[in-house]
Amino acid sequence: MSGRKESKQVMNMFKVPILILLLGLSSLVTALPQNNAIPGGVAIIKLSKSDNHKRPVVTYNKRRVMVVRNNDNWLAIVGIGLTAKTGRHFIKIKSQGEIPYSKSFTVKPKKYKTQHLNITNKRKVNPYAKDLDRIRADKKEIISALKHWSDNDTITPDFILPVKGIFTSPFGLRRFFNNQPRKPHSGLDIAAAQGTALVSPADGTVIETGDYFFNGNSVMIDHGQGLVTMYSHMNEINVKPGQVLKRGEKFGTVGQTGRVTGAHLHWTVSLNNQRVDPTLFLKPPTTAPGNPALQK
Repeated sequence: MSGRKESKQVMNMFKVPILILLLGLSSLVTALPQNNAIPGGVAIIKLSKSDNHKRPVVTYNKRRVMVVRNNDNWLAIVGIGLTAKTGRHFIKIKSQGEIPYSKSFTVKPKKYKTQHLNITNKRKVNPYAKDLDRIRADKKEIISALKHWSDNDTITPDFILPVKGIFTSPFGLRRFFNNQPRKPHSGLDIAAAQGTALVSPADGTVIETGDYFFNGNSVMIDHGQGLVTMYSHMNEINVKPGQVLKRGEKFGTVGQTGRVTGAHLHWTVSLNNQRVDPTLFLKPPTTAPGNPALQK
């Protein structure tokens, strides 16, 4: 057989697999969080169909928003803050070579329950004057981490649980500490024994660690495009800023540091610098508080 015929046969052998691969890439389906446009929720908005394969730039309230590819469409994944008003909201879209445009979505009402907690350490409810400088510095560092943005084209915003346990305090609770009103609960509390391993819910990079007045020992992980998770009240921290984590990789243990009533994880999910319900990033069977499946 001549060299030319051999080359032609080899090329033909690869034509079909390459075609299948290209078709697969063009219809790639990204795992998505649950679509629930409420205060503290997530809105998934289909953008106008375009042949432009470059990811559009989308903003909401002047903040950059996650955009992922689903089949032949771009989707904006928008985090909605707990203080958001109900009614029409708008995102702004800029695509390469196209005229910028806006799309609207509707935020529905949501009434969260009330929770009263008794904190034995009164200083964690009414800090001393000398604590205020530290609290302000803590807040600045935490907000800086939660609003972090990094471009990532391969992000998959579906999570596994960072720890197995009972969901004791759901997201959004209107909280009272020692009968004093405080800000709504901006995370999900999962009760587990002190020393229980914590694992990253998805691939990411550690962007900050610290010991904070209210949050105690904490780790912040960047998952890309404005999706950042924070883990508070930890016992041990086993990672450093800049360290890359794989989905399911251990980074520390459950503790009871900071303002707590017992050992648990306070899990925060921030999307475009808005705190949103972590359960929206989990598969539906694992979202109910006290779900027995979590204990397996």
